[in-house]
Parts: sequence; structure tokens; C-alpha cells
Amino acid sequence: MENAGNVLLAFGSNQTGAWGAPEATVARAFAELERHGVRLDRVSKIIATAPLGPQPQPPYVNAVGAGRTSLGPEALLTLLKALEAAAGRRPGPRWGPRPLDIDILDYAGIVMGWHACHDPLHPAHLVLPHPELHKRSFVLEPLLEIAPDWCHPVLGLTVEQMLVAM
Repeated sequence: MENAGNVLLAFGSNQTGAWGAPEATVARAFAELERHGVRLDRVSKIIATAPLGPQPQPPYVNAVGAGRTSLGPEALLTLLKALEAAAGRRPGPRWGPRPLDIDILDYAGIVMGWHACHDPLHPAHLVLPHPELHKRSFVLEPLLEIAPDWCHPVLGLTVEQMLVAM
């Protein structure tokens, strides 16, 4: 993969969809990414976590993957949204239940849209690194497993430092 961008991706599921139960859906997402040219070199174990957002909803399964792609950030986001839809995701409430959620945590250390990530009048379509990753143990714990030396390009903190700060 020449000119590949290093990526960190977060995966979550708490609803059975077109690809099966949540754990099977996340595993299928790994395979679908590979099929579409996103090479995952490391994948964390899948963990069960309490849901964020509207209650009641089932617990989530979450994982993080590290890899490479020749797709640019926008093209990668388009692919991830297409995979979510193929897995059965439909529009619903923010942080509501879903068969699949895939977030770009980091793309080659690029900082994009960060200044607008909390501006309701001018929201950014794509924010890199993910604007909430440092607040989510269900992302940081699997990230620590596969990329303990990763440093947040805006906050300047390691994964362990972000976990301790929670």
C-alpha cells in the first residue's frame, strides 16, 4: 500500500442487524474493511461496555483497530458510512442503539475540523482526531491494548495519560 495513511478506528455495536449479533457484526466489519483496502494490522479484543445515550438500550461491544489505507480521510469516512448502512444502521437518535458504528479516531496524525467540533452554528463534517475519544474509556481501553504509545495530536497526551485523567 504505497502512500498509505495510518489509521485508528473504533467499532461499536449493540443491536442485531443484517450482519448478525453485535460481536459477529464487528468481526464482519473487520473483514469488510480488509476487502475494501483498509488493512488492519492490529485489532483489540472485543469488550462489553455500558451504553452512552438514551436508555434503556442493550450494552455495547467495542473494539479498536490500527491499520493503513490508501483512501484519504473523506473517502474513508464515506466507506465507513456505507459499511454501517450495509450492516443495517438507519438514522436514529444520537447515541441510540445501532447495529454498527465505526469512527475514525486518528488519520496519520492529521488535525482537521478540531476548531469547529463544538460549534453548533458551523459544525465540521469530519473532525480529526475524533473529538470525544479522550472522554471514552470504551475507546481508550482497547486503544491502550493495541497502540499504547499513540499520542493525541491536539492534547499531546498518551493513551494512558488520557485514561488516568478520566
